[in-house]
Amino acid sequence: MHDQLMALAGELTAAGERPAGACPDPVNAAMIRNWTQALGDRGTRWAETAPPAMIQVWSMPGLNPDKPGSIADRALTLLNDEGFTGVVATNCEQTYDRYLRHGEHLRSTMRFGGATGPKRTGLGEGYFVTWYQTWYSGDERVAEMMFRVLKFRPRRRSSGSHAAKGYPLRPAVGPDTRFFWDGVRDGELRIQRCAECGRLRHPPGPMCPACQATKRDHVTASGRGTLHSYVVHHHPPVPGLDPPFVVALVELDEGVRMVGNLLGCPPEQVRIGMPVEVSFQEMDDELTLPQWRPAGSPTPSPAGTETGAGARSERGPGAETAGSEPGPEVETAGSEAETEVETALHPEAAEGLPELRVELTPTFVIATALATRDFTPVHHDTALARAQGSKDIFLNILTTMGLVQRYVLEHLPDVALEGISVRLGVPAYAGDTLTLTGRVVDDRAVEVRGAVSLGDHAVATVRLKEQP
Repeated sequence: MHDQLMALAGELTAAGERPAGACPDPVNAAMIRNWTQALGDRGTRWAETAPPAMIQVWSMPGLNPDKPGSIADRALTLLNDEGFTGVVATNCEQTYDRYLRHGEHLRSTMRFGGATGPKRTGLGEGYFVTWYQTWYSGDERVAEMMFRVLKFRPRRRSSGSHAAKGYPLRPAVGPDTRFFWDGVRDGELRIQRCAECGRLRHPPGPMCPACQATKRDHVTASGRGTLHSYVVHHHPPVPGLDPPFVVALVELDEGVRMVGNLLGCPPEQVRIGMPVEVSFQEMDDELTLPQWRPAGSPTPSPAGTETGAGARSERGPGAETAGSEPGPEVETAGSEAETEVETALHPEAAEGLPELRVELTPTFVIATALATRDFTPVHHDTALARAQGSKDIFLNILTTMGLVQRYVLEHLPDVALEGISVRLGVPAYAGDTLTLTGRVVDDRAVEVRGAVSLGDHAVATVRLKEQP
């Protein structure tokens, strides 16, 4: 299959730019109103022009059974037929030549950008597929987009107690601890909470030690804490691990303490009180363990080198669950982190822009997917989302692009956008909260980060048009 896919990718790339047809509807106030209301954009600036981040919406075919195909359809169908049935968007870069006016009827063209893989990611083994779309009003180019998705094979869990050749040590999972290990599998660090007095406790147990109540629920921890104590293990041998390794006792920001190995830090560099963050280490196809690493240290790519004997891959609060793979054309936030901050656009730029919190209710996730004309089941059908290896429905990338635009224009209302580049990280699931923060890099760029409980959902660079 791999050779067939690579040959097909070469054929599609060589075909160059092809017509993709006229957009179903002209730029119109009704669709703009639905889009802005769903995303919480309360601005009034769109009375005559369209939000630039809506550009892809105008060409989305919706549920039309006779919808025109994409330049990437043949490659995506081949992957689907070979068992790579899961799909998530990982990168999107849009460039706006000008804002669109109400009443304009657009057409677009597409060209294939390539396929790479196979790569092992946090969702499973898969291939990255890239294509480009360009929009025209008449003969005038008005916008262009690079779009990349990951087509992956959802992981299948065997019915046995563990894989025959899996990691040799298994945790004891019972009624009191199942919620914890279910959370670890989904990339969440869960802490048991007394449903009567609200006290947090770890390890989990059947009764609250404070009030003796047996009713309990749990909270999702931030995954951050400080090193309270540690030992360097040399002997006896531990199956699946190479000594010496550091076993850490971490005090979470929420107040409870938890034990796990400290990764990515030589024993001689370990210090009591050092900030750490959780790192979900996949030991085999069935077992993920919550480990720790120094806060802010790089997280190995899911396709990268192993972190230790028996380790398969590692995901932290900021890890890219989808294994997004930006190519050389993708501009990611942080590439100019050392650039001197300019404050001409906004007096508070040196301190960063205020945060924006967006509650990702199921209604919000579904409504924004429909407002962007994205009917992919993982954004509105919980059962199908879980069948693809996800824990729930999650935000689509068109909505993420729109929220990045909303964030920048709410704080910098006088700027005009030239483009948005987004690289997705962990999914933004229904029931979570998306917190957007940002800073003005200079008079032509704003960096934006969107974080959820699992870590960074998106990092973005918003490019601004030159001021007259």
